Amino acid sequence: MQSPQLQFLPVSGPVARDGSPRRMAFWDWSAQSGADVRRVVICVHGLSRQGRDFDVLAQALTPRARVLAVDVAGRGHSDWLADPAGYQVPTYVADLAQLIAWVRADRPDAVIDWVGTSMGGLIGMAMAAQPALAPRRLVLNDVGPVIEWASLLRIGSYVGLNPSFDSEQAAAHYLASISTGFGPHTPDQWAALSRPMLRERDGRWWLHYDPAIAVPFKALTAAEDEAVARQAVSAGEAALWGLYDAIRSPTLLLRGADSDLLTRETAQQMTGRGPKARCVEIPGVGHAPTLVSDDQVSVVRDFLWAE
Repeated sequence: MQSPQLQFLPVSGPVARDGSPRRMAFWDWSAQSGADVRRVVICVHGLSRQGRDFDVLAQALTPRARVLAVDVAGRGHSDWLADPAGYQVPTYVADLAQLIAWVRADRPDAVIDWVGTSMGGLIGMAMAAQPALAPRRLVLNDVGPVIEWASLLRIGSYVGLNPSFDSEQAAAHYLASISTGFGPHTPDQWAALSRPMLRERDGRWWLHYDPAIAVPFKALTAAEDEAVARQAVSAGEAALWGLYDAIRSPTLLLRGADSDLLTRETAQQMTGRGPKARCVEIPGVGHAPTLVSDDQVSVVRDFLWAE
């Protein structure tokens, strides 16, 4: 089985926690022999996840493309930010634009596709709305311009808590408890999804990300005046619809049938405006499909390989 190479890209913008220039980590899955070396698929994870979420999908795509699975700032092996206020989509978009520039510096003829889960999909929408950065094809995994308030509160209840555990197994059980929306997985599948989420320090197991990624998120969801917070969310939705309507890339929208973040109503709207996404609903799954099961992998792979 192929293993990815961990690489680091120096990026401009907010500095690292120690004040030094910052690096963004990504997992580089080389295309198999005979593949079209121009083809690159960039995969970007959700709010509290990291790039190894895409291991199974990457294995399925390498017969025809190189896959770059990013650790967004503050997650995985990427540097933590000195100022938590930087943990927002504009920072991530700027970082990923630098990754695209790096790819094209080596391969000016590169053909880039995008797979984004949740937050990674929001970043992808912002990229796809800009013609110079737009991917050839865009996959939005259980996310759209409307983010349900109840889902924001659910995510806010655990992100940034910084728990530690006395064993890897206990940590994996905790991750399962906050990830019920992922749907059923075998023990081996769950272990593979959990291990990259953990770091061992001083005999304890910790989550991989900077707890401060929650600061901008909680500033919204923990606002004393819920009406003001909801108004801010509504303004954000209007801006996201503007981005979505500007997308011209063929778009696949995956929706967990039980998702509390992306409603069926929003998904239906997305099929009728902007890029008029093709929507595939995944039964027995909430937020968000993990792209591990054969049926989920195949729908993404078939979409990306369509001409």
